[in-house]
Amino acid sequence: MPDPIQCGRFRLSLERPLVMGIVNVTPDSFSDGNEHFRADEAVAHARLLVEEGADLLDIGGESTRPGAQAVPADEELRRILPVIEALRDCGVPLSVDTCKPDVMRAALAAGADMINDIGGFSAPGAIEAVADSGCALCLMHMRGEPRTMQDAPVYQDVVAEVRDYLDRGAQRLRQAGIAATRIVLDPGFGFGKTAAHNYTLLQQLPQAVGQEYPSLLGLSRKSMIGAVTGRPASRRLGGSVAAALAGAVRGAHILRVHDVADTVDALRVWSAVEQGVRA
Repeated sequence: MPDPIQCGRFRLSLERPLVMGIVNVTPDSFSDGNEHFRADEAVAHARLLVEEGADLLDIGGESTRPGAQAVPADEELRRILPVIEALRDCGVPLSVDTCKPDVMRAALAAGADMINDIGGFSAPGAIEAVADSGCALCLMHMRGEPRTMQDAPVYQDVVAEVRDYLDRGAQRLRQAGIAATRIVLDPGFGFGKTAAHNYTLLQQLPQAVGQEYPSLLGLSRKSMIGAVTGRPASRRLGGSVAAALAGAVRGAHILRVHDVADTVDALRVWSAVEQGVRA
């Protein structure tokens, strides 16, 4: 088991899988776009997720669905800063989903505890923006960029190629002086991968992410669920919970989900099966 994660103001134990609740402050996210676009709606939704058992919150002001268009940094900040400021004392770490160094700096100054970067901290200035902050860093694999990533992605060996990317990314962070306890790795389900690629990565998760750093999985409501169930994003709860459990069984440490209460319940039952219940 990896050491606890240094996550800004928090130190996160990995004795059980943690549940990260998704707070999209966007008009165009693939499954809940515009549902919580106003800051007050996003804050209310976030507080509900905490009540339902979220261990962390992941706040995003730019959709990263396939085909999504980029959002200027000032607009992204306009969306997320009021939410971060309102939730600073909600009792759980605040992650911000962004790949822009200017947004990273402002989010950290406002009280964020983690930066979740789909770009793997590859943008010029990204590592410098976070290196001295003490925040946790989630480094994700993506082939291409959101507008084009699903245009016929091809791999010779998807597990080996994702592992190599994550290993090299973590090494770049370590070379910048970032402690291993701040690094989290995400294989990037749905980011430049077919359904077959995604299920291969999930099946071989330990080989894809390794054992040195904690792993974060974002499977909730994604097209890989729809590819198997035939259901639209709004009806993928059962499939999403099943995928989360499959990840937990394979050692995932953080599960990024829309449906917190159902995922928490499923993990509790799974834990009771595995570890028993006190009489």
